[in-house]
Amino acid sequence: MPETSDCSKVLIVDDSPDALAMLSDALSLEGMDVVVSSSGRQAITLANTTAPDIVLMDAIMPGMDGFETCQILKAARGFEDLPIIFMTGYNESEHVVKALASGGVDFVSKPILLDQLFARMRVHLGNARRARSARNALDSTGRWIVACDGNGRIGWSTPQASELLLRVGVRPDAGAYLPWEVAGWLSEPQPQDGPPLPQALRYSRHSQDVEFRLLSHSRDGEVLLRLVDRHRGTDEEQLVRAFGLTLREAEVLLWVAHGKSNKEIADILDMSPRTVNKHMEQIFNKLAVEKRTSAATLAVKVLWRE
Repeated sequence: MPETSDCSKVLIVDDSPDALAMLSDALSLEGMDVVVSSSGRQAITLANTTAPDIVLMDAIMPGMDGFETCQILKAARGFEDLPIIFMTGYNESEHVVKALASGGVDFVSKPILLDQLFARMRVHLGNARRARSARNALDSTGRWIVACDGNGRIGWSTPQASELLLRVGVRPDAGAYLPWEVAGWLSEPQPQDGPPLPQALRYSRHSQDVEFRLLSHSRDGEVLLRLVDRHRGTDEEQLVRAFGLTLREAEVLLWVAHGKSNKEIADILDMSPRTVNKHMEQIFNKLAVEKRTSAATLAVKVLWRE
């Protein structure tokens, strides 16, 4: 299993000592860092202290079963992208449905065929790493993003979005709900005839004014929302006010501040590199600088000021 030989950490949860020993030995030989648990409650404690990259979860255990354990883990902050693969001797559709509904990504039947298990683990570890990379990119660029379902139930949010939600009295934890006004706006179907519904909603509470902007609505039901503190405006609007830029120039400068090259900015903003170069010339003139690092420094001072 070469893709996981970089010491990926796996948490194995099973009430059978024999199953724990067999899987632990097999995965250790594949170069993985193995942590074992014989109960759901212990698994939750170990997950919080060891931060596994993937979990192999026995479905049927005394006390807290694997389904409940999975639900608790997936609702905790930091475990949004943790892949959990269920293991059970019961290959019934009801168990498959419960495994996926509780947050699992896959299902394997006992007795476990190791080659198949390793192949599934490779896929899910790769997917989780890409998801974490994308989430980290959002966090590091300071974007105010929250993901939810069509009913407003929060899946995850960037730290910046969480802080803004708290300021309007909304708990940003996974499994909590956005305000009913936002949930109602999200669930309202687009009319077949007539003008489309607005793509943004203003929400005011506790002397705060937040705008929820719809970014995307995926086929699997995940909705991405961008939050805007209307007292400050968007990042782009702040740069427009500070430097007298056009909105397009502000978009380019924003991505310069986030360390993107002209080619990357062209791809992100769907424009040609030549157009990006022209915008950069105007940005340099308006900011009275000659280097992109100087432009980025000035932009950061505006965006990160209190």
